[in-house]
Amino acid sequence: MKTLATFILLTLICFLHHSSASANGAVLATTDGCCMNHTRMIIPKQKVRHVAENPSHCETKAIIVTSVCDKLYCIDPDSRWAKNLLAEFEKFPDKTSPPAPFNRSKCRKYRKK
Repeated sequence: MKTLATFILLTLICFLHHSSASANGAVLATTDGCCMNHTRMIIPKQKVRHVAENPSHCETKAIIVTSVCDKLYCIDPDSRWAKNLLAEFEKFPDKTSPPAPFNRSKCRKYRKK
């Protein structure tokens, strides 16, 4: 009975760890700027501050999206959405000017009560 309870507890811990990591998007995990993995999460253009490909020396290829809240997301480079976002971002020299569909949202900082 103790073995079953231990197995269930370990399974629950693994599930919670996996779901919490994927809910936040795949963030940069190493100091050299490489993504360890990536997600297919779609981030609204208004929340995007910067888009770039990760460095060429990285094993995992990804498109790095920086949000207006300075969160880094590693997006699957094979997704059509990510390719279009990168191409559209590179069209505008000044990413903050009105024709660009980026940076229109403010970062919402939630206060602790």
